[in-house]
Amino acid sequence: MTTVYERRAAPAVAPPARRSPAGAVLALLWAGAAAVIALWWADTGSVVGTAGWLTGAGRIAGLLCGYACAVLVGLMARVPVLERRVGSDRVARWHAMAGRYTVCLLLAHLALILSGYAAQDGASLWHETVTVVLDYPEMLKATAGTVVLLAVGVTSARAVRRRTGHEFWYYVHLLTYAAVFLTFGHQLALGNDFNGNTAATAAWYALYLGVAALVLWFRILAPVRLNLRHRLRVESVHQEARGVWSVVVHGRELDRLGARAGQFFRWRFLAPGLRWTSTPYSLSAPPRPDRMRITVKALGDHSTAVALLRPGTRVWAEGPYGSLTAERQTSPRTLLIGGGVGITPLRALFETLPGEVTLLYRARTVEDLALGGELEAVARWRGAKVHYLLNGPEGQRPRITAESLRAAVPDLAGHDVYLCGPHGFARELYEELRAAGVPDRRIHHESFEL
Repeated sequence: MTTVYERRAAPAVAPPARRSPAGAVLALLWAGAAAVIALWWADTGSVVGTAGWLTGAGRIAGLLCGYACAVLVGLMARVPVLERRVGSDRVARWHAMAGRYTVCLLLAHLALILSGYAAQDGASLWHETVTVVLDYPEMLKATAGTVVLLAVGVTSARAVRRRTGHEFWYYVHLLTYAAVFLTFGHQLALGNDFNGNTAATAAWYALYLGVAALVLWFRILAPVRLNLRHRLRVESVHQEARGVWSVVVHGRELDRLGARAGQFFRWRFLAPGLRWTSTPYSLSAPPRPDRMRITVKALGDHSTAVALLRPGTRVWAEGPYGSLTAERQTSPRTLLIGGGVGITPLRALFETLPGEVTLLYRARTVEDLALGGELEAVARWRGAKVHYLLNGPEGQRPRITAESLRAAVPDLAGHDVYLCGPHGFARELYEELRAAGVPDRRIHHESFEL
């Protein structure tokens, strides 16, 4: 299919690369954890005996768990500076790691604090647990929140996620908000570090209320504002290749979204079977003032149903997200490597990236080359190169090696490289690119996988 958009000349010179604030954000998060430990240190005198050591360790784990809960929710808030400058995939990995830390700290807090209390009272662990849950203030709510948080942790484990649908995982994941709300009260009611410490209490409230404000604005109010202003609807649906479909979405004043080639939105199509699921799909053509396009491969129930969308279907979108844009470019020469439907954001970048651009497209067969006609047209128009890497006649998969990359792209080490494709494909390519001498800072990749 020929693109429905008029082409615009790509800039001849790359804009200055913007440095990712990832390091500064991580430093800030670890500084917060250090401040939490300092709070315990300043409020704790000498620690004596087994009960004292167990209780002290339980308090540290509890404070860090409370802090990690706030970080966990903050990373879910889809703050633009994180989603667009750090990168959605990196933020998703941070969130997954923060979730594991949170669950581990929660279990450590429970085991240590209850063991310490039991040793202090000379009671059995079971008796102490029942007493704490039933008699201590705010503990019934905290217990319910703990159960919810553990359930979220269990359903987030890879082994469980493979056996459950995305919708089930997503809605269980949303219960994290309820768990944090239920456990907040007992942190202040029972936390010795907050009793009588007005500054620490105020800081804790500021932390949680600040995170709540981020979630309210960026996950609720901003999407409502976007969709009321731009009124997105499906304009057309076209088949691009075997099992691959493009959806053109039109709306009002879409240039005010600030979307860039290489970015993605989270799309919710208000049609039967699709309205309850929000799925990330990249723009497969440069965004225009009145329309955007995504290209979807039928890999599951949701992506398969996209092919059945009718013109006029209302669309609820959130975004734009992602940092796989021209802002990462540091060299006037760029190599784009796409695998399968991972070609979609690279198709938009292929048209708009400044300088000398080469595209390497990996697919099984000629019939699987989605958007191939458009890529050829763009290559002719801007004088770029396209290389296809297809399976052999008996299905054998050719390997992309450092040597083959250097042969196909002279001066490869001086190129920026944008990768998009399945996680395993991207990881394998990353190793070969590093072996070919491409610096890490010039290899750009995003993945929707946690």
